[in-house]
Amino acid sequence: MNNSISFKKRLALNIFKKYRKTEASLHELQYLFWECTLRCNLKCIHCGSDCKQDFTEPEMPFKDFIKVTSEIRKQYNPNNIMIVFTGGEPLIRKDLELCGEELLKQGYNWGMVTNGVLLSEKRLLSLIDSGLSSVTISLDGFEENHNWMRNSICFNDVIKAIKMLVKQKRIIFDVVTCVNKKNIHELSELKKYLISIEVKKWRLFTISPIGRAKNNPELLISNSQLKMLLDFIKNSRQENEIQVSYECEGFVGKYEMEVRNNYFFCRAGINIASILSDGSISACPNIDRQFSQGNIYKNNFLEIWNNQFEIMRNRKWMKNDICLKCNVFKWCEGNGFHLRDYDSKKVLMCQYKMLNE
Repeated sequence: MNNSISFKKRLALNIFKKYRKTEASLHELQYLFWECTLRCNLKCIHCGSDCKQDFTEPEMPFKDFIKVTSEIRKQYNPNNIMIVFTGGEPLIRKDLELCGEELLKQGYNWGMVTNGVLLSEKRLLSLIDSGLSSVTISLDGFEENHNWMRNSICFNDVIKAIKMLVKQKRIIFDVVTCVNKKNIHELSELKKYLISIEVKKWRLFTISPIGRAKNNPELLISNSQLKMLLDFIKNSRQENEIQVSYECEGFVGKYEMEVRNNYFFCRAGINIASILSDGSISACPNIDRQFSQGNIYKNNFLEIWNNQFEIMRNRKWMKNDICLKCNVFKWCEGNGFHLRDYDSKKVLMCQYKMLNE
């Protein structure tokens, strides 16, 4: 047993383990992501989807997605499910409002994940009138580091978009930052800046070795930098000037409940599903696409959701590689699903191991 995790926390983790098992058994759908496009106006160097600016594949007609959400209503109360538009860059699509209006009629809340560059005040108001209730927007440091990460001169556009969101009282929003070796040392100043412009919620992520980030060592933080990041989040939460969290990135041992509001729980395929751009039925959009469980053009979504996804709901198979003899596997269950390679089934990154080396 690792002594860095207190006895009290180990007891709590054992109780939470039972809750996680129950959730997997019930697998109530709570979040549905729609990868509405693979096109993007940027070419970010860390993109897990390897999106293209000149992507020529036809995009899914929103009516095909609406058929799925209509079907879901036969089993679930739409008020209890959050629909999230993601990409690519959703704002490239001109019909988001039409789709949003249909979702609103069906009783769903919906939001989007955006890089913010294309978010004008006119478009924002149009989306809000169509039912938009939440936005997640990316800011990866101050001007030099943000532009470097996004491979574009777009920092000022993003700041303008964030300030627009701050003024809007009809929606909730948060800022996300992908922490890397170049921007980790400016997090304190970035926090002060976000507080000064009245941002209330800030989520920090570490970058996974997938997609374009796989072969870029400047993007992946070191073991000591991960500890530095978690200490920063822990201290910021104690200061309580802005809501800061590490979210569901991975199991972090003694930092559990100190860097986010809940114990680590990867809900991919348990409470989270996604419809990918080609119609594939998957879980979190960040996981390896080969883990897809079906396709809306061949299968009924509810049949897949109710009867498939066993690979994500029972993760005992993940006890291999570095997880085989790990003494925290019962609480971690193999880390986030997006960190599993489909072919080898090995874990690509282990935060707990990084913290203990």
